[in-house]
Order: sequence, then structure tokens, then C-alpha cells
Amino acid sequence: MVLLKGFVKPEDQVEIIRMCRQLGKGPGGFYRPSYKNGAKLNLWMMSLGKNWDLTTRSYGPTRPFDGAQAPTIPDAFKMIAQTANSTANEFPQINPDVCIVNYYTNSGKLGLHQDKDESESSLTKGLPFISISIGDTAEFLFGNTRDKDQATKINLESGDVLILGGESRLLFHGVSHALQSL
Repeated sequence: MVLLKGFVKPEDQVEIIRMCRQLGKGPGGFYRPSYKNGAKLNLWMMSLGKNWDLTTRSYGPTRPFDGAQAPTIPDAFKMIAQTANSTANEFPQINPDVCIVNYYTNSGKLGLHQDKDESESSLTKGLPFISISIGDTAEFLFGNTRDKDQATKINLESGDVLILGGESRLLFHGVSHALQSL
């Protein structure tokens, strides 16, 4: 696991927000994912490249609940991910084909989970997933179990890039809460 503090420049953060707002308002934009029992996640999500389905825990071309196709991943997003991964210089190089944008409100959070719905080949190779933080600071948790009391806590600030690959690829991770800016 590699944390690149302040990696994304403020002007690039503004552009990322602009692109996410534009994409998020269109077809395939932001929505609140639901479990089979109807309970909703405490965040808004948008999939780029391929849609992720919470109920089947798989990726596909369209969202099951509205048939929307995932918007294309902006080249700027791919460039940031690839540059960060090259800078870390610890994991195989990637060509991102999936991007999940999570938007957390003041009460937003995401429980400890593993990102293991990608292809078997990707997981076996330990290809990294790359998290880019924009906006308010968030308390990020990670560990070897789903127990939040045993998890390590770090603050991810706007512009930080966190890369989990290799042995860290299947760490449990989540966001306990966003810290409001003053």
C-alpha cells in the first residue's frame, strides 16, 4: 500500500470535480446503491467504464435498475491513476477500465469491505486499485479483518492518492466518516 500525500494539484482537483458534476448529472450518473433488501449505502456512486452492481457484486455494461450505460472514464482520470502508480513504482502498470466515483455527504460512510469483484486475473496479479481523494478530509480505515475496532485509521485529504496492490490488494478498507472543513 502506498499513500501519495497531496499528489493531485489543486487546479486538477477543480477539473476533476467539474467533470464528475457534468458526468454525474447525465445518463449513468450518480445514484444511491441499494442492497437486495432495499437498504441503501450511505453514499452516492457513479461507475465509469463499466457499471458495478451491488446486488450481484459484478461489473457489466449497463445498470440493472435503469439500463444506463456507464460513462467513459475521462482520459485525465486514467492519466492521474497511471502517473500515481508509476510514481509509487511498486505495482504492475495498469490501463484503467473501471472507475467508481463515491460522493460522501456529511453523514456518508462506507463499511469495511474488500474490492474483489474484478477479474480473477487482475486479483491474481495483484493489480492495484487507486483511490483519489477530493474534497473534505475523510477517516479511512484498513486492516486484515472487517472489524473496525482493529482497523488502522488514517486521514485522507484532498489531493491524496492511495494505491492498494500486491499483498495489500485485498485489505479490508472503508470510510468511517468525512471530517467537515472549517
